[in-house]
Amino acid sequence: MLIDSHCHLDAREFDADRTEVITRARNAGVTAQIVPAITLAGFPAVRALCAANAGLYPAYGLHPMYLTEHRPDHLDVLQDWIDRERPVAVGECGLDFFVEGLDPDLQRTYFLRQLEIAHDADLPVVLHARRAVDEVIASIRRVGSLRGVVHSYSGSEEQARQLWKLGFRIGLGGPLTYAHAKRLRALTATMPIDYLLLETDAPDQPLANHRGQRNEPAYLAHVLDTVAALRGESREVIAAATTRNAQALFGLY
Repeated sequence: MLIDSHCHLDAREFDADRTEVITRARNAGVTAQIVPAITLAGFPAVRALCAANAGLYPAYGLHPMYLTEHRPDHLDVLQDWIDRERPVAVGECGLDFFVEGLDPDLQRTYFLRQLEIAHDADLPVVLHARRAVDEVIASIRRVGSLRGVVHSYSGSEEQARQLWKLGFRIGLGGPLTYAHAKRLRALTATMPIDYLLLETDAPDQPLANHRGQRNEPAYLAHVLDTVAALRGESREVIAAATTRNAQALFGLY
């Protein structure tokens, strides 16, 4: 039993075979997936997809990479969606200081408000933090009393420790399977298992053995095998622990 803690199953890359993709995931032991929306326009599709398929759970947020698609009033609409729909999380939201042309101050405005929405709703947050982990940590501290996951984690071990102390887990997926990801692999080998979540970020971030191809949630089993090998533990132990972590964070009982 595995939980894909981050999967964009609503993406158009799955339009031709979405049902088959879900079936392959279930056959691979992936019994549940968190599907984070990234723009207001995508909220209805994520809601409909999760309502129609057992084991899919929605989250709603405004992603920093789609800043040009957001409007200030979208934050009010997001608030309404969170209050009405009661998803498993707020997000995907966060900060991205890697992509050029994304106004950092405008990113901060959207991000902080979404943290406040999550705080008020007592929901976890699904966070994007690319070259912005320190500021994401500072923002979490500023709002306070938050929990969640930094997905596709790429920070340092010290930054990870700070996140753990704040009640946050880290999500690991395709990038971990590449041999050159030495810092990430070293962190995975020694970190406390209680803070680890598995993810694919499908259709993005393909695994090393699927380089250049569409990623999909069935491949989470390969992420599991990589984590188990790095930690010298059985895949059953890792599967049970990471599933338990995801269930606790997202309330999947």
